[in-house]
Amino acid sequence: MTDSIFKSRTSVEPPNEINSERALRPTRLADYVGQAQMRSAIEVMIGATKKREEALDHVLLYGPPGLGKTTMANIIANELGVNIRHTSGPAVERAGDLVAILTALQPRDVLFIDEIHRLRNDLEEILYSALEDYAIDIVTGSGATPRTLRLSLAPFTCIGATTRAGSITGPLRDRFGAAFRLEFYQQAELEAIITRSAGLLKIGISPAATILLAACSRGTPRFANRLLRRARDEAQVQGLEVISVELAQTTLTRLQIDGGGLDPTDQAYLDVLAKTFKGGPAGVAALAASLAEDVLTVEDVIEPYLLRLGLIARTLRGRILTPEGKKYLKK
Repeated sequence: MTDSIFKSRTSVEPPNEINSERALRPTRLADYVGQAQMRSAIEVMIGATKKREEALDHVLLYGPPGLGKTTMANIIANELGVNIRHTSGPAVERAGDLVAILTALQPRDVLFIDEIHRLRNDLEEILYSALEDYAIDIVTGSGATPRTLRLSLAPFTCIGATTRAGSITGPLRDRFGAAFRLEFYQQAELEAIITRSAGLLKIGISPAATILLAACSRGTPRFANRLLRRARDEAQVQGLEVISVELAQTTLTRLQIDGGGLDPTDQAYLDVLAKTFKGGPAGVAALAASLAEDVLTVEDVIEPYLLRLGLIARTLRGRILTPEGKKYLKK
């Protein structure tokens, strides 16, 4: 029963594409690029924990998608030399599911809960005592004389990941010993990631092509690696062993990605906000309906990068197109 619960987020990508992406992820802290403050703090935590021979304190990772939350969870488990079990908030549907997950953990194991903000309230309450006391209380019987059975758990580490830190309740957040916000990556960091990934993919890439792909990577390693893989496809089809800047540009054009890294969905968002809503303010639900996207996708996937570029702004009345956004549309 528990094997069906331990699963990663469903992806629309084909299995070989998913495996290719996973193969590019670093497995050790020494290979993890970016997020220097978080990496340094986690390195100290791991070192101290190994000396004490205890379970690592619970860790909460939050930030936009594609910045390395899952990767860091796997690295922590690797550095500790323990097993990691993956699940997600939506995948845990019943109290019995959560109990099965928790009781299956071995001492010092890592439990990674993606989209932890989507856990139901009743399941979250079960998690409270598990995180704080390494125990869960099960109520048996009914009527006037219910009985409470306390089950002890092996000491474990919970790593929660979320794109919506504000949706996590205070009591749950307080039970994490450390919380880290992952920031968008800088140009130099993305260039280092692309160079490393090209080596793993056994494809050459020119410095100019590396700079171009990094500039169009939306500040996220996941997107950088996807652009690199598409450029590799282009090179292999043409029988080339090195990705040139011209080939990189061809790849971006084929994918309809502009010089700022905006894809057709981003461009459609700006276009709808400018034309349909006259630059705003516009409600996120109305924007999502116009784009035929769900609200969560708009808020968690599309808007963070547009906000980072300063092309849009969130106001109390709704989303508006900024002066920078208007200039961008006139290019």
